[in-house]
Amino acid sequence: MRFDEPVLLYGAGKEALSTRAFLQARQPDLKVFVAVDSGDANIPDTEQIAAAALPDAIAARRFGLIVKSPGVSRYKPVFALAQSAGIPVTSNLNLWGAAYRQGRYVIAITGTKGKSTTATLAHLMLTHSGVDAGLAGNVGLAPLDIADRHAVILFELSSYQTADMDFLPDMAAITNLYPEHVDWHGSVERYYADKLHLVDRDGPFAIALGAAASGNALVAGAIRDPSRLLPELTADEAGAIEDAAARSRLRGAHNLDNARLAARIALGAGGTLAGVLQGIAAFRPLPHRLEEHVFGDIVAVDDSISTTPEATKAALAAYPGRRIALIAGGHERQQDYSGLADQLARRGVTTLATLPVTGDRLARATRDRAPAILVLEAPDLDAALAALAAQRQRFDTLILSPGAPSYNQFKNFEQRGARFVDLCRQFFLPAPG
Repeated sequence: MRFDEPVLLYGAGKEALSTRAFLQARQPDLKVFVAVDSGDANIPDTEQIAAAALPDAIAARRFGLIVKSPGVSRYKPVFALAQSAGIPVTSNLNLWGAAYRQGRYVIAITGTKGKSTTATLAHLMLTHSGVDAGLAGNVGLAPLDIADRHAVILFELSSYQTADMDFLPDMAAITNLYPEHVDWHGSVERYYADKLHLVDRDGPFAIALGAAASGNALVAGAIRDPSRLLPELTADEAGAIEDAAARSRLRGAHNLDNARLAARIALGAGGTLAGVLQGIAAFRPLPHRLEEHVFGDIVAVDDSISTTPEATKAALAAYPGRRIALIAGGHERQQDYSGLADQLARRGVTTLATLPVTGDRLARATRDRAPAILVLEAPDLDAALAALAAQRQRFDTLILSPGAPSYNQFKNFEQRGARFVDLCRQFFLPAPG
């Protein structure tokens, strides 16, 4: 692979750094530009082009290839300009495909929720089965950073990545499909199409579906050929996996579904049942995904990764029999919170603290549907924790599961989750004797 013209990196996150290192190793003298919509463009050995100047740069053909970071929407008008000018747009993932796909067994896992847990579990199951497997994508390394270091590569992929993935996997898996990321894709319909592009193609690859995906009509249509579906677990396999999950750190019915899907993936890729069970036992919750902390008599659950109402429903279902205080709300993505409001009381929620912007709708719906729940509307997370601390007799479990992204108040969900834990420590950890 050789690049005959300068390259533009659009975006300056983890994947852009990975792409820059790849280009540097391949062609040290290659001219590389970088553009960002906001923030800093701290990519070594690059020249910055302002985003507003890109149309002129395209017209002048200052570069011959654009490598787009996942967070940059492929539907930005500048990419249509580039295509019209004959400048292709690619990604770190597609560069990996061009450089390293041959000779690798590729497993690609996506879904609205549960994909990181499923991918992590499948990777553990395969490695405990003695399979030389590596994990990359949204968890683990950027695709180009994992290169060709393993015989089997598992990619955990967002809709941003599946949208323009230009090579076929050997196995594809979908956990579930709900509306999300409408701001990036432009519509719910386009989000579904971009997500399902992983499987909505001809080819001999195998497909595994999670429990929620298997009953989805859109998924069924995208599969095209049902004969590509992997076989279901046997009764003995399913029973052994359920027993192992019950003894593990996996919590909730949704994570048991993730474990079943991961097991089908691992067994289909050469894993053993013994390796599957060992992988479940070795699993540790990923940061900000039902991550538990105990402060005195309060269990604080950091589920900041939750960006959809469906994810919040799953988080609440993982704590039956608890008296729950829920913190929810965040960046607006036009999602429906009425179904979540209907479930709060039956899931043990006694107290609800809501955050702007989506929390406003959830607060109204909860007051209408579950008037016994105390609703505290807060301007930010700090104020929400302060208000909950004054009501601590109402709950024994405090869950941050916002059901919305964090962008209106935090840089990312990791920052939001870390702040939640710090505040819980401040408000609920008993003072030293």
